[in-house]
Amino acid sequence: MQLFETYESEVRSYCRNFPKVFVTAKGSSLTDETGRTYLDFFAGAGALNYGHNPDDMQKALVRYVTSNGVTHSLDMYTGAKREFIQAFQDIVLHPRGMSYKMMFPGPTGTNAVEAAIKLARKVTGRSSVLSFTNAFHGMTLGSLALTGNETKRNGAGVPLNDSPTLPFDGYFGKDIDTIDILDQYLSDPSSGLDKPAAFIVETVQAEGGVNPARFTWLRRLARLAKQHEILLIVDDIQVGCGRTGPFFSFEPAGIQPDLICLSKSLSGYGIPLSIVLIQPQWDQWSPGEHNGTFRGHNLAFVTATQALQRWKTDELSQAVLDKGELVEKALEEIADQYPDEQLKVRGRGLIWGLDFQDSEKAGAVARCCFEAGLIIETAGAQDQVVKVLPALTISPEELANGLNILKSAVARVCATTAEPVGHSLS
Repeated sequence: MQLFETYESEVRSYCRNFPKVFVTAKGSSLTDETGRTYLDFFAGAGALNYGHNPDDMQKALVRYVTSNGVTHSLDMYTGAKREFIQAFQDIVLHPRGMSYKMMFPGPTGTNAVEAAIKLARKVTGRSSVLSFTNAFHGMTLGSLALTGNETKRNGAGVPLNDSPTLPFDGYFGKDIDTIDILDQYLSDPSSGLDKPAAFIVETVQAEGGVNPARFTWLRRLARLAKQHEILLIVDDIQVGCGRTGPFFSFEPAGIQPDLICLSKSLSGYGIPLSIVLIQPQWDQWSPGEHNGTFRGHNLAFVTATQALQRWKTDELSQAVLDKGELVEKALEEIADQYPDEQLKVRGRGLIWGLDFQDSEKAGAVARCCFEAGLIIETAGAQDQVVKVLPALTISPEELANGLNILKSAVARVCATTAEPVGHSLS
């Protein structure tokens, strides 16, 4: 690892938490150069919903590359793009009664957010975009302005303007509906809050600490946006593509946002790809008004088209919900074993958080997990939440194994403050 430490920038992050050189990966496992295998509860920060190197995507990708398929094409028409667009329309949009134009803004999630807020400002003629406490939308200046985390914001080096922040669902506890606060601000001409071009929201705040919004709250937000002629942008970059069960995380709320940002697991293979879904009336771009050199990533189109085949039935969606129930039950049992720790469990589908309300303990648990062969990360304003984020395709045996490692790690860290009592995960 000396080479990395000598020549790679100090900005490197995850490698500090997982200081091994990984050389192969398959399914829910990574193997380092010594031959040790680790179970993956990290899933590429949500970019590997289908695990590492899924067979069908791997074969499609190799076949495409070895047949000299077009790799780079800007936004020119290609066969790979056509197949992806057709599959996305037929498998995702049409069955859900959704009518959207597809924009390919560039390879990453922050590219999608930047394009969405740029378009919202263009079509409304307003400059501000309202986000919510503990949000994370990206690290480029526009998306960073919409991100709540102080440490990340401080890295901007310039003022982050036109980005008012109001409380997310549950920010003041379950008994206060923060939509009432937002409605009051928007309805009062003396509130000092200029009408924004858009609201941007994550239905489950992942990096913010695994904070799920209630469906009733999301419905009220959508109605409020329509009432005040404000666009609603859903950032489904980390919790879309089936992470919460349905393909889109907002489906159970019964809403159809004006703009939708997707990335991370969209390609299905960990290859960069992002998309902005735009309701047709808002697709007011002029040709080339927003562009990017790598917005036509054909290798990603190939694997993404293959990944979409999993959504022709409800089988994967139901499996995610079933596995999610197992995770929730296991985490609740862990929390019950240590009442003095006041651990909180939050999540949906296959994204769950165990909130220690203490960054040192959460970090210690993650380190203990890694020592025992489980890769798991922390999240939240102070990294106080251990985030469970396995592949959607993880086997029941692997899931149980990982949860038992987590249980043992919590026991090790909390042993000095509480004696385990009650339930067992086995």
